[in-house]
Amino acid sequence: MCGLLAFFSAHGFAAARRDAVAEALETLHHRGPDETGVEVVEALDGSGTDAVFGHKRLSIIDVKASHEPMPYADGRYLLTFNGEIYNYVELREELIREYGATFETAGDAEVLAAAYHYLGEDALYRLRGMFAFVIWDRLRRRAFGARDPYGIKPLYYLVTQDGVYLASEKKALLPFAPSARWGDAGLDAANLSHYLTLQYVPEPGTLHRGISRIGSGECLTWTPEEGIRIRRWYRPQFRPTPTDDPEALYRRIRETLRESVRMHMRADVPVGAFLSSGIDSTAVVALAREFHPNILTFTVGYDVPGYSEIEVAQESARHLEVTTIPTKIGPQDMMDALPKIVWHLDDPVADPALVPLYFVAKKASEHVTVVLSGEGADEFFGGYTIYREPLSLAAVQALPQPLQRGLRAVAKVIPEGVKGKSFLQRGTTPIEERYYGNARMFTEEEKQRLLRHYDPSVRYTDVTAPIYAEVPELDDVTTMQYVDLYTWLRGDILVKADRMSMAHSLELRVPFLDREVFEVAATIPVELKLPPRSTTTKYALRRALEGIVPPAIVNRDKLGFPTPTRVWLAGEMYEWAQDILSSSGAGELLDLPYVQRLLAAHKRGEADYSRKIWTVLVFCIWYAIFVDRTLDPGVERARSALLTKPVVGSVVD
Repeated sequence: MCGLLAFFSAHGFAAARRDAVAEALETLHHRGPDETGVEVVEALDGSGTDAVFGHKRLSIIDVKASHEPMPYADGRYLLTFNGEIYNYVELREELIREYGATFETAGDAEVLAAAYHYLGEDALYRLRGMFAFVIWDRLRRRAFGARDPYGIKPLYYLVTQDGVYLASEKKALLPFAPSARWGDAGLDAANLSHYLTLQYVPEPGTLHRGISRIGSGECLTWTPEEGIRIRRWYRPQFRPTPTDDPEALYRRIRETLRESVRMHMRADVPVGAFLSSGIDSTAVVALAREFHPNILTFTVGYDVPGYSEIEVAQESARHLEVTTIPTKIGPQDMMDALPKIVWHLDDPVADPALVPLYFVAKKASEHVTVVLSGEGADEFFGGYTIYREPLSLAAVQALPQPLQRGLRAVAKVIPEGVKGKSFLQRGTTPIEERYYGNARMFTEEEKQRLLRHYDPSVRYTDVTAPIYAEVPELDDVTTMQYVDLYTWLRGDILVKADRMSMAHSLELRVPFLDREVFEVAATIPVELKLPPRSTTTKYALRRALEGIVPPAIVNRDKLGFPTPTRVWLAGEMYEWAQDILSSSGAGELLDLPYVQRLLAAHKRGEADYSRKIWTVLVFCIWYAIFVDRTLDPGVERARSALLTKPVVGSVVD
């Protein structure tokens, strides 16, 4: 796991950016504190310098070698790479056998460079892993970069008149983007609106105009003549297939997941795992202990009844005969850590589960360098309760359209809170208008009150409509899974997984988010994901894991590190929240007195407004750090020894 920052010059003056790149690279020190490398690449014809490569390394595989930026093929290529290629051993052997490839290291970075040398862009289809990388071909004066299929590892870019910058985190690009630096002149208003709906900023945009993300499963090329071009190289294709032999399907799921866990444990450093009370993390731990019986596990909880997962996780650990190390956090911990958390995020993500993940990652980093986690199981196998909605609404949606329009009119006149109103509204609304992910923060009516400059033309369908258009042939349940792969998973789940682990220089690996695992999960028919006469989700996965996870966990509902923000915002965190809302400079954009009234009503117990309040609080902290610059997040800034060294010359003599 690492951090990268690269600049490709449109005019052959990359060396002039070397010191600035090295300085900005220090904001990524947490991603790779073991080594720092900065290289300037000279043009082969001696006409100037084409690129600056910066790399922060967290040494996981081939610890004593595999230094980056990494040259390959006598210096024709230079690579900077964030992530892991889990099948690098097999791919290395294939490249030697088929092409006579030679290697100077035993790591996966050189295998990636060699695969690109021999296979070109088709190398992407041979990679099994999580990755974001950039490679420069000195012969063709061409940059190529890519992101893994599901967006586990981030890659941002900024195009300027001088060239293009790419980085693992947005903060490393801010010094090079004048319009993105100061005040709301650089703020993307449409993405702020989307954030207030979704609780995250959807890809490919960010809250800073001009800085974007390469999407999951996308790659880019850049040349001085043609500029940047982005295309999608991978698109997941669900293909639910009826089966007369469900037991054979369960065996395939079990064995494919077992193999994925085995490959995800490849490392030359200690590997542990997160353990919650649900089936996903428990399954990963149960399979991992088959290969590493003494694996350490980590869990988190609170002294608030109904929110802690520690007791259940400890029981699972006893059943599996592994050690679990618990961490408890309180409201003061949350208040103290939130500015650091928001700084690491780059853009606000209003998922309270970020906080326990931050602390459990901190604890894990004291013992191991790599952890396994259960992200992705819900999207692949149908794990969210809301996926049952199309089944419950099927009878209404089967009615003729005129009758549905009549029922919708009836629903409008039913008073709020009356049973049946929501059912009729949802049942007579097409899924394309009804579903936009797991998080639903502020409605359009509420945003009209909250935003100082509300734009009614900005709708959540701007994000989801292109996704729906790609899969018109799928049933509604599978369509929801597909939508979540491109919204909730990569916008919330994987952002918090990457940033909260990297905040502590901890590599987080996700065995469920594996292409081979998806190929099996993609075939599961709806009735084996969500049995029609049951409340169970992920049914096929649960059946596949019987006898592997403890019996008490097989059918346990998902909690996923729940946080007691509802309780604390009405109690210990109330004054803290009031202070943020009272003093925030974000009042130029948001009606913060309106949110203060929601907070007071929440404290009185009139309604649970905790998620809406939290969404605004996180934005206010983000605004104070990145726009007003009135809040120091308290993150220790590194200054690597490399910064004091002379400018590096060419990569190749």
